[in-house]
Amino acid sequence: MSNTPPVLSPEQVLEKLRQHADPQVVQGQSRFGSRPAHPLGIKIPVLRTIAKEIGRNHALGLALWTSGIHEARILAAMIDEPQYVTCEQMEAWVRDFDTWDVCDQVCGGLFDKTPYAYQKAIEWCHREEEFVRRAGFVLMAYLAVHDKRASDKMFSPFFPLIKQYATDERNFVKKAVNWALRQIGKRNVQLRTQAIACGEEIQQVNSRAARWIASDALRELRKIAKTSSGVESNSDEGAWRRFQSLRCSPLSSMSGSYEGSVAKNLEPRK
Repeated sequence: MSNTPPVLSPEQVLEKLRQHADPQVVQGQSRFGSRPAHPLGIKIPVLRTIAKEIGRNHALGLALWTSGIHEARILAAMIDEPQYVTCEQMEAWVRDFDTWDVCDQVCGGLFDKTPYAYQKAIEWCHREEEFVRRAGFVLMAYLAVHDKRASDKMFSPFFPLIKQYATDERNFVKKAVNWALRQIGKRNVQLRTQAIACGEEIQQVNSRAARWIASDALRELRKIAKTSSGVESNSDEGAWRRFQSLRCSPLSSMSGSYEGSVAKNLEPRK
């Protein structure tokens, strides 16, 4: 464990977070399907700034997680040190996942950088809990984006799992299954070929969720296949970041065109 003592105590960090609390941001989170038990309402860019000020600290991350506060848990993932994260910690935290954004921030900002990421991606997708299963597929998606050195054979075992759980009708699961299929397919030409074949198989399954997952992924992957580079950015994460960076005004007063753009890019996928 890191020997670096926290610059701030957990209580000081929580007080700092409370100073940034905004009920209007909570309303916005709810609009995007994030309804945590203990929210403060703090935008992601603000949390990133606080995380940069604090620096990496494993012990402080653990302490912030135990607070149960939504934004404190996201901040915990931002400041924790992947080299000190254990399987036991990952299992404890994944059982606490109660919203898609905590799930995604932890998986994409911390868990995917641990030595256990591929193992947990496979294990968790078999679990019945909605956000644990989502975590498995979110890990697959983030590994496809972040692990630049991984060989294709690391991702090929994910395709049978994507097909197996494409029939899960739960909203946050099916969107993660779709996300994993698209991101793996966007990694390179070889994996895109496998992803398209997987999508075509899923399209034949008698399930509304499976048909949506397949048609949405195939539309994007076939479009990319026609381009010269075959590389696109993660539009889901980008859309959410744009939403988080908005000035804190009620969603009812947001421009219809921007709100519609965010919803189009983000909600039908993640």
